[in-house]
Parts: sequence; structure tokens; C-alpha cells
Amino acid sequence: MPLTDLLPADLDPTLALALVALSLVTSLITATFSLGGGTLMVAVLALVFPPLVVVPLHGAIQLGSNAGRALVQRAHIQWQLVLWLSLGGAIGTVVGGQFASLLPATALQVAIAAFVLLTTWLPQPAIVGRSRLAQVIGGAVIAAVSMVVGATGPLVAIFIKGLADRRHLVATHAMLMTLQNSFKVAMFVLLGFAFAAYLPLAIAMIASGFVGTAIGSRLLVKVPEAAFRWGFKIVLTVVALDLLRTALF
Repeated sequence: MPLTDLLPADLDPTLALALVALSLVTSLITATFSLGGGTLMVAVLALVFPPLVVVPLHGAIQLGSNAGRALVQRAHIQWQLVLWLSLGGAIGTVVGGQFASLLPATALQVAIAAFVLLTTWLPQPAIVGRSRLAQVIGGAVIAAVSMVVGATGPLVAIFIKGLADRRHLVATHAMLMTLQNSFKVAMFVLLGFAFAAYLPLAIAMIASGFVGTAIGSRLLVKVPEAAFRWGFKIVLTVVALDLLRTALF
């Protein structure tokens, strides 16, 4: 079977291979630094696919990527945070799903670009929520936003940034995002999104993402962050500004 028969319509095989490589890189970034890879992924996908495809496809890919990271780092997951944030996430996914298909394509692309810029440059407080109610409400709001803009890893991180052990932070974040993306994919299936057309590409990106996770998990406690963070912010900003350009002009 020709490779083009396995790909979504009008997706060039070379570009598909570049996306598979991107998945490895973004998973490596997230496994090493806890977050960032998912935001870069949604920004690049928005340059390739129509806005109405970006969020569900991103959810499917990130589900596999985060599940692999959670599996590799399962010994460090803080389950008390996962439980209440994910309970709210299930509720928020249903609410957010009511709006995901109502926004016009241009509005979705602008929302994605604005989200990337805001989460890249605005300061975010470090909170380890002690109130179960606050965790449920926070999880619900984040999941609802995720149904519209895709990558909400930085928002989830707000609730766990206060964890002292970096391994706990990365593992707990991975588990939370696995559950959030599971809810998201299930909701988009109910809304009628045709995942089958994108399944071979998603599987290839998930597989390469697992390789990135394995590498990033080994780098977790070794790589300094300062220089990387600035370079990464610049890359995200350039991608987001290009999304705004294509949406508005």
C-alpha cells in the first residue's frame, strides 16, 4: 500500500515524516522539562491542518505521548493530586465540548496563537492546591479550555509546580495530561470527529514520542534549563505570531 494512502488527504509524505520527528522532539522536551512540548506541538499542527482538526488530533497524539511518559515514570506519580484534578477534568470536558464545534475556524486559530503567547510569557504562580474543591474546579476549567485551544499543560502545571521533587512533578503532570486527553478524545468521538483518517499518522507520532520520552527521562535530572527556556520561548513566539498572521491577513 502506498504511503500516501495511509496519510490524511493532501498531506505530503515528507511533511508527515517531519511531524513524526517533531513528536520525538516534543516528547523529549516534555519528559525533560515537564511541559512545553505539547504547546509546541499544537502550534505546529495549527500551521499544517485546519483549525477544526488541530485540537482533536493533538489530543490523540498527546494521549499516547503522555501515557508513555506516565508509564516510564509511574513510580513518582502523586495520586492525590491526580484524583481530584481529573474528576474536575471529566466535568470540564463535557462543558467545553459544547463550544469546541461552535467557534469559527479563524477564531480557533487566533485562540490557539493567543494561548501559546500567554502561556509562554505571562508569569504563572506555583500552587500545590490543598483544597479538593479548588482542585476539582481547577481541573474542570482547564479541561473546558483544552477542548478549544488544545494544549493546556502549562495550566495544569500551575497546580503542581510546588512539588519539591522534579521527578514527582513530571510524572504527575504526565498522568494528569493522560487522563485529560483521554476525556478529550472520547468527547470528540461522541461529537463525530473522523479519527480514522488520521490514525496511521497519530500512531507513528505516538511511537516516535515514546522514543523521545525514553531519552528525555534519562536527561531529566541532568540538563540545565536557563538557556533552553529562553530559546524555546523564542521558537514558540515565532510560531504563534505566524499563526496570527495566517489567521488575520
